[in-house]
Amino acid sequence: MRYEIRVDGHMSETLTKVFPELDHVVMSGQTVLFGHVIDEAHLYGLLARCQSLGLRVLEMRQLPE
Repeated sequence: MRYEIRVDGHMSETLTKVFPELDHVVMSGQTVLFGHVIDEAHLYGLLARCQSLGLRVLEMRQLPE
């Protein structure tokens, strides 16, 4: 499954390295993380990382393959 996670604000290069399995792009005051997610546990792990870093998730959606 491919997912996109939109986070409020510009994530620094250091912060984006906490998500090595995801690519990212910065646009319109948001950082968009995207990439392959193995299963639900992986998805919840990504969200837990966002929460532990104090990132505000604006949107999360599954992308077409």
